[in-house]
Amino acid sequence: MLRAETIAVNGAQIYVERQGEGDPLVLLHAGIADCRQWDDQLAAFTPSYTVVRYDHRGWGRSDTPAGPVAFHEDLYGVLCALGIERAHLLGISMGGTFAIDFALTHPTMVSSLILVGSWLSGFSAPASEAEQVIWAEYEAALAQGQFDRANEMETDLKLIGIFRTPAMVAPAVRQRLRTLHRPAFDRLAQREEMRPWLKPQPPAAERLHEISAPTLVVYGDVDVPAVPLIAEKLGREIRGAQVVVMHGTAHVPNMEQPREFNRIVLDFLDGV
Repeated sequence: MLRAETIAVNGAQIYVERQGEGDPLVLLHAGIADCRQWDDQLAAFTPSYTVVRYDHRGWGRSDTPAGPVAFHEDLYGVLCALGIERAHLLGISMGGTFAIDFALTHPTMVSSLILVGSWLSGFSAPASEAEQVIWAEYEAALAQGQFDRANEMETDLKLIGIFRTPAMVAPAVRQRLRTLHRPAFDRLAQREEMRPWLKPQPPAAERLHEISAPTLVVYGDVDVPAVPLIAEKLGREIRGAQVVVMHGTAHVPNMEQPREFNRIVLDFLDGV
């Protein structure tokens, strides 16, 4: 049975859903979506796990209070409010960053980490020339208030990547991701007021050796070049981490190849 509620966490109203039975499994969405990004995972995960998914502050149905924000501490607040002492964390892209920061800050609360196309606090890699061109056009579209165009450019970069053409991606997935991300552009001014974004110090990129939770790293082989670099670093520096490459997909493999993605995740969790 689906249980949906809004929880007060660190001065924000956070929209949270719970569904299923078993050990808690928390799903942390990417910056180009909200918690509905995980729709294709619920039927596979809820028979064995209590799945918790929520909208980060500034996204989806959560609000956008001004001022400093520590997204990993929002996760802590959500778990405490739900009475969850320990959970598996599945984070994609930006959500993976929050999961890593949380594992460094609250290690005893992490049963396992699953990091998908994850970014990493304190890690920087230069964008390719193709990405630089896209981002320059994106910033120009934003400056001119062309939010639909900006939305299409950002979601296409993440979904299609720089190595594929639009014809190589299912139109329905492309439209769905655009629909999920479009409302964010109407909250740009509010989200700019969420500063600074507070992260553990020293940054996670320097502390991966501290993570002891069983860890799975997943990325798509046609994602932007920085993602494989981060995945390799995670696999190399987190003790015992497993790395899985999904072929023919970019930054959102859970949406593009849900059946294969779900199998990979469940196989890992069964091993844990």
